[in-house]
Amino acid sequence: MLHPPHQSLQVAAVPSQRAPAREQAGPWHSEAVCRRDEAGLFFAPSKEPTAARLAREEAAKRVCARCPVMVECREHALLQPEPYGVWGGLTAAERRVVLARRRRREMELKASSPGSRIAAAG
Repeated sequence: MLHPPHQSLQVAAVPSQRAPAREQAGPWHSEAVCRRDEAGLFFAPSKEPTAARLAREEAAKRVCARCPVMVECREHALLQPEPYGVWGGLTAAERRVVLARRRRREMELKASSPGSRIAAAG
């Protein structure tokens, strides 16, 4: 989800997984469905009850599910990393899990690469 401070975000910071034609058409966030929705749907008000938060997050995820730039939004939120809100169909907690898995996978790949085994043995 975009909120006012990020509306001037540059596309170059986010690797696009879409065709190059999209980059020529403008920044990914200009096509975000959430631009037409209430920002409060994507960000928690202070002291929000758990049941209300879960319902709001599910509603936000339904908006994300129909968004043509969901992947770009998600990657932006993971690369920044965005600490709050629903971005690309993921909550902040879900993004932390994705980032932890990516870090673990990167460490496993480094540990299993031929160069790391030679260095460890030497």
